Amino acid sequence: MRILMLSWEFPPQSVGGLSQHVFELSRALAAQEIQVDLITAGGGELPEHEVMEGIGVWRVNPYHGANERDFIDWVQRLNFALLEQGAVLSNRRGRYDLIHGHDWLVTYAARGLKHIYATPLLATIHATEFGRNNGLYTGEQRYISDIEWLLTYEAWKVICCSRYMEEEIKHVFYTPEDKIEIIPNGIRPEAYQPSNKSLFPEQLHLNPEGKIVFYIGRLVQEKGIQILLEAAPLILERFPLTTFVIAGKGPFEINLKNRTRELGLEGRVHFLGYIDDQARNDLYHAAAAAVFPSLYEPFGIVALEAMASGTPVVVSSVGGLDEIVEHEKDGLKVYPNDARSLSEQICRILAAEDWAASLTENAYAKAVNIYSWKEIARQTAELYEEIIFSSENERWQENALKKRTEGTWGEAAAKKEEREVKVPHPV
Repeated sequence: MRILMLSWEFPPQSVGGLSQHVFELSRALAAQEIQVDLITAGGGELPEHEVMEGIGVWRVNPYHGANERDFIDWVQRLNFALLEQGAVLSNRRGRYDLIHGHDWLVTYAARGLKHIYATPLLATIHATEFGRNNGLYTGEQRYISDIEWLLTYEAWKVICCSRYMEEEIKHVFYTPEDKIEIIPNGIRPEAYQPSNKSLFPEQLHLNPEGKIVFYIGRLVQEKGIQILLEAAPLILERFPLTTFVIAGKGPFEINLKNRTRELGLEGRVHFLGYIDDQARNDLYHAAAAAVFPSLYEPFGIVALEAMASGTPVVVSSVGGLDEIVEHEKDGLKVYPNDARSLSEQICRILAAEDWAASLTENAYAKAVNIYSWKEIARQTAELYEEIIFSSENERWQENALKKRTEGTWGEAAAKKEEREVKVPHPV
């Protein structure tokens, strides 16, 4: 099978979890001898074309225009470039068997290539604008939600990562249930090994007798880091040497730092900003607990990262996190938006190392056996085959190609010629 993948982010460029998802899925598909060509946004010194672990990667820059007005403007100009590169590849290398688009940011290009080349479109919805904001309140949010709907409408099938997201997609976009497929995110445990000599906690100048509570992810309100800050004083009452380490960047960072000062937590909370993969791995292994107190979480791949690293996890019982973690068997769950509940469960981990270790054994087994990328790629490849070799797809392609030569388009051209014959041109 020959698959054309579209994603606005791809390593080494990473904004959220989408970049790593697309990379891991693509490399696992390539390992199963499926040809994957991927088009994504370029920038900086990144090469326009390279092969990464069997994946053909093409990077494009958004069309030039006037001064960039906003993110929506940038996305639209990126889609022009994605569409152009997709057409070049299709004309040069032959029509693809299927187009796989990730999230609303590639909708226009994906839809255009679908209809130009009569190629079925599969969409993965990683999150929705409605879910991220707990509603739609601005014109921009409604616009993005409309484009998300268009992607689900144009797609042959829609992949989501959890039962929670399935219900959200049905509720927000009125997508038929038989059009939605649940395929979770995956994990590759070997990618989370610590360095030979971890720099943590020494690099942070922490008390070696203290313990680290670790968060990594985007610094946005829906991730609930503010709840962790509210819980910190309660935890410090019982474990005064605890240090809270927060890694990641995002628009909520200033608010979080201001709240840290208001709570008198300077020196107890460390904001590291963006960290590379090795620092991430070292922190997972140095931490006594990895905490993800999200208010909205379609899946929660960071929980799988911690589980694969052997780090005890504490998560809020929302979205995909609620489905990944089984309370008191492979992690702990807390009530959403509840600082006291969060502090109590973190303290349980800090107080009982042996019990916490038993949780991590179960968690690691789950991550390896249920959420391996090899298994996720196998499920995805089966869905590819179901779509590509379906009789409905064959009929659709035949009809689409017929329109170009014999059907609607041909009739329109004939009528145009007829008008030109009957209507004399002025001298």
